[in-house]
Amino acid sequence: MHLRLPLSLLPVAAGLPLSACAARPVEHQVLVQGNGQLAIVEPDGSISWSMDWGGIHDLHVLQSGNVMVQRGAREVVEIDRSTKEVVWSYDSASSSDNEGRPVEVHAFQPLADGRLMIAESGPARLLEIERATGAVVAEIPLTVDRPHPHTDTRLARKLESGHYLVCHEGDGKIREYAPDGQVVWEYEVPLFGREPAGGHGLEAFGNKAFSALRLPNGNTLIGTGNGHSVLEVTPDREVVWSLHQDDLPGIRLAWVTTLEVLPSGRLVIGNCHAGPGQPLLVEIDRDTKEVLWTFDRYDTFGNSVPNTQLLDVRGSLR
Repeated sequence: MHLRLPLSLLPVAAGLPLSACAARPVEHQVLVQGNGQLAIVEPDGSISWSMDWGGIHDLHVLQSGNVMVQRGAREVVEIDRSTKEVVWSYDSASSSDNEGRPVEVHAFQPLADGRLMIAESGPARLLEIERATGAVVAEIPLTVDRPHPHTDTRLARKLESGHYLVCHEGDGKIREYAPDGQVVWEYEVPLFGREPAGGHGLEAFGNKAFSALRLPNGNTLIGTGNGHSVLEVTPDREVVWSLHQDDLPGIRLAWVTTLEVLPSGRLVIGNCHAGPGQPLLVEIDRDTKEVLWTFDRYDTFGNSVPNTQLLDVRGSLR
């Protein structure tokens, strides 16, 4: 479940009814973090809101308009957009019997009924907590082949079925878990016959999966991290659609991070560590792979922008 801004907080082109906005050229209002800054960039390129903030892997905009984001390696916080103050926090390092053992948080998700899902790398588990009290109401153990507090997980999402879809960066696998922790589906990201190569940029290669979304058709869309690709995989693990590093003219994919599927079916891809001259975000038509919009703000946000959210499109899957 992804919580979105209420209609009153969504930007509308001046003088246009909502119905007319769909016809305007593709431009977006983007929440982004990079170069020590958390910011909202308007379609004209101006920054309408910003504050100092360190590196992240996940972020969400709540129905109130507040921002939920990581602070440091282990804490999830809610920021009041109007005051830029932290109004709520949960620290995995000092909560839920983690004191004294390594833990990092790379993913979290606001849920219904005031709950929050947190993926804890190190302890290798998912937690659902009551935000009002901090009480743990569900704990789901994770299967990890190569345990490490920095690579056990990347993004994780709770599905409408009640299952959980988790990216295991160190294992190069996507696993779907039942609420009791049983693995009910697993997909190992392929190397396509290539040898792994170190690094973070265009020269790197591997299967350090970053993101996975369960599509309405039952397939799974995967951002392969340093695999430089996006894959759509059936429940039988067949790749039925893909986008690779050099498939888009003039654009090279590096560390493919966030994926956002818009209601139109268009796909927005996070392109992290790609270097100057390459966009941080790319929007494409999935049928034609035509590039419809790019977000190139390397000068402002640098070379490490792992997560973003479009604020002007309701109903996105991310």
